[in-house]
Amino acid sequence: MDKLYNNVAFKISRLITEEYSDSFSKAVGFLENDGSQAIYSIYGFVRYADEIVDTFQANDKDKIIDSFENEYYIAAERGVSTNPVLHSFLLTVKKYRIDDTLIKAFLKSMRSDLSKTQYNSKKEMDEYVYGSADVVGLMCLKVFVNADEALYERLKAPAMRLGSAFQKVNFLRDLRNDTHVLKRQYFPELAGGILTDELKERIIPQIKADFTASFEGIRWLPGRSKLAVSIAYYYYLALLKKIQKKPAEKIMESRISVSRMKKLALLVKAYIAYVLNLI
Repeated sequence: MDKLYNNVAFKISRLITEEYSDSFSKAVGFLENDGSQAIYSIYGFVRYADEIVDTFQANDKDKIIDSFENEYYIAAERGVSTNPVLHSFLLTVKKYRIDDTLIKAFLKSMRSDLSKTQYNSKKEMDEYVYGSADVVGLMCLKVFVNADEALYERLKAPAMRLGSAFQKVNFLRDLRNDTHVLKRQYFPELAGGILTDELKERIIPQIKADFTASFEGIRWLPGRSKLAVSIAYYYYLALLKKIQKKPAEKIMESRISVSRMKKLALLVKAYIAYVLNLI
């Protein structure tokens, strides 16, 4: 019965991933089965926490995030949770020895979204990005290296840079919603709340530097994790290039996305590069 419940819990996390991010779920689907299940469970955990702070507008979100965190740590003590998302994540944490400091850092950044609306310095933003994105990349890296601690330490820095790149692209893509709906400003350059072409051209090179620094780490990933991560890498880099081509006012007006055909082309590009050992 434990095996059945575990399988159902992982399937629910996979369903959550597929419903929230078709592109990410397709990339994860290239991993070996145990690896894909683990990544789905990490996504389910971070997605639910993010939903609490971004979506439940008519509720006391502080109490809900407290309850979510408490429920996880009670489950960690018991070894089981009746919440399938927490249960599958807990199994992944135990199997891949994910450090609790990463989980705490993530929840800290989620909590900051409930009270902090503006990041006034690079240091403040970097601290938020570390907790909201870098540590998620490190959780995934734990799965990819499968207990090879030496490889984990080698790839830790580039994994964090890739997490930062993805998050900053998300900030630009979601700028309209973050600014006008959620009333948040993550880039310190946007203290006035308005993106200009000049500011955009100051921000984008910083993100490109994160992508460049992360690429060498992707080349050292073992097995099919190299393919899965490179698919996400190509997708987010293409999204950044599309954002760069758009006038700043358009970015402030609508959410920029990559077409399905372009996503398919990027997937094929990543697969060919993987097969030919070009990455």
